[in-house]
Amino acid sequence: MKDLINQVQLVGHLGHDPEMINFASGSNLVKLRIATNESYKDKRGNYNDITQWHTVSAWGKLAERMAKSLAKGHRVLISGRLENRSWEDKDGNKRRMTQVKARDFALLTKNRQKEEEVLPF
Repeated sequence: MKDLINQVQLVGHLGHDPEMINFASGSNLVKLRIATNESYKDKRGNYNDITQWHTVSAWGKLAERMAKSLAKGHRVLISGRLENRSWEDKDGNKRRMTQVKARDFALLTKNRQKEEEVLPF
């Protein structure tokens, strides 16, 4: 079972502009949040929407490209892997978080024919 893969792809909208952090070491980190939406039909025949928010991070050149190319409201495809983090906050409480560590992305937009178009980077 060595070939099990941690891979995720999400298509959603950015909830805010990417947050770029530049470290003294020269490393760059970008953080962003994207919303994905799903609809389902309940027993009464009514449609309900579920919005999920996902935290995404990227490092290095990918972080720089994301910071320059993306903005709040953009529709994006994010490819990456799930990463679990745990830490203690300033009050000593144990905290946990699951985020997507991005490997690549594509900006998605609608053209005049209302078909999806992937913009290359």
